Amino acid sequence: MPDTRYIFVTGGVASSLGKGIISASLAKLLQSRGYKVTIQKLDPYLNVDPGTLNPYEHGECYVTEDGAETDLDLGHYERFLNVPTSQANNVTTGRIYQNVINKERKGDYLGKTVQIIPHITDEIKRNIKLLGTKHKFDVVITEIGGTVGDIESLPYVEAVRQLKWELGSRALVIHLTLVPFLNASGELKTKPTQHSVKTLLEAGVQPDVLVLRTEHDLGPDIRKKVALFCNVNPRAVIQSIDVSTIYEVPVKMQEEGLDEICLEKLELPVDKAPDLKKWKNFLTKMKGAEKTVTIGIVGKYVELADAYKSIIEALIHAATYHDRKAKIKLIHSEEINDETAAEKLAGLDAVLVAPGFGNRGIEGKLEAVRYARENNMIFLGICLGMQCAVIEYARNVINLEKANSTEMDHSTKFPVIDLMEDQKNVTDMGGTMRLGAYECELKEGSNAYEAFEGKTTHERHRHRYEFNNDFLTQFEENGMLATGTNPDTGLAEIVEIPALKWFVGVQFHPEYSSTVLKPHPIFMSFVNAAINK
Repeated sequence: MPDTRYIFVTGGVASSLGKGIISASLAKLLQSRGYKVTIQKLDPYLNVDPGTLNPYEHGECYVTEDGAETDLDLGHYERFLNVPTSQANNVTTGRIYQNVINKERKGDYLGKTVQIIPHITDEIKRNIKLLGTKHKFDVVITEIGGTVGDIESLPYVEAVRQLKWELGSRALVIHLTLVPFLNASGELKTKPTQHSVKTLLEAGVQPDVLVLRTEHDLGPDIRKKVALFCNVNPRAVIQSIDVSTIYEVPVKMQEEGLDEICLEKLELPVDKAPDLKKWKNFLTKMKGAEKTVTIGIVGKYVELADAYKSIIEALIHAATYHDRKAKIKLIHSEEINDETAAEKLAGLDAVLVAPGFGNRGIEGKLEAVRYARENNMIFLGICLGMQCAVIEYARNVINLEKANSTEMDHSTKFPVIDLMEDQKNVTDMGGTMRLGAYECELKEGSNAYEAFEGKTTHERHRHRYEFNNDFLTQFEENGMLATGTNPDTGLAEIVEIPALKWFVGVQFHPEYSSTVLKPHPIFMSFVNAAINK
């Protein structure tokens, strides 16, 4: 198809309405009709990427195969589409301004005064069109972060206005708003939507489709009213009612005809019906599961579940394929010590010690590992969780007193986890970790080997510290084995304790690669072990 189509998704009234889920759901419907689709996120903050952001600020930092640190919405995109994203799928205001300033410093603007319009908006448009022109997608869906009316979002909305004018029927705008229900009067209110669309119109952008988030069904009268006041065809007023799982949203959007109305407006064929058979089978299994599997996630950001979004979704995927509902218990690592561990970890089928950075909560994670190991609980440690398993084993089994990671204690006598060699001269914090997918060779007969059903895997990383091979012989002589190694560096990527039922630590992040239609093997093996413990 020579002409890529562009769909822009904006939000109004309130943040966190689910632009990412609507974008991913529409993309899934178009993909199931045979179109080649991708989604990108434009984030209005000035950080170059979310890599240096505290998870409390923005949820988890998602990592792509090519090593980009991105917004967590890219995780939704990959989980729905089962197609990897890349650096080009997440653009921030920080990166836009950085690119423009770098060009100005090199003299690319030939002495012109550099301004928001046209230079910043041109750079935004270039990034939007990059995916369509370089990778030959039929449809590029672009989610604009933030809420219409925010100062930070204005350059993006202006770029959308220009692109709608330039692309004509090859572009459309979907605006997601909220229709709140007032309990006092027992009424649904459309005024917030009207004001939100008015703000968008003031910026010169007429939405083509309205998606209305609601807790209650919207009757035909409300839809007609919204259509009339917002200059939108009544067919293009789409209801997005609350559902029990985000994976229902594509089905609901199909029922509402969102994909059909978009294809018609983009002048694309509508004849082929979406093939959602596998997706609906997954939903049937998820809703039909009667038994549960209870898994505790031990971390220090548990007040915000989005900090562990990919892990939670990966556990849901794996549990569903084992005909179980995932009952996930978020446990704050700062609340775990030798006196509380038994109480905090009681009733769990398995324990997962989560990734993270820094010293806060580390002793609680170590105590959770100790309790899980000594009580032969099903255990999975991810990234720092794996490093905690190594530190705990060094202290309490190998008797390396006060063994530690040099991240936590620079002067430790037994640095069983140490800064990677190529990280020792790094001074900048952003985008400098070991990032992206690397090969891992698996040891025959191990849990990891059985999980992957093969000798190698490629997994995504995000870390600076790694197992110190100077101690590898001591660990293996005392019962903790390196069952996965990087073939280029020889560094341990997976550790296991074969004497226990299922005790595995992985330096990589398997959660980033788990999708609805392709759950990650490590999570499948972990959940299976939890069920059969």
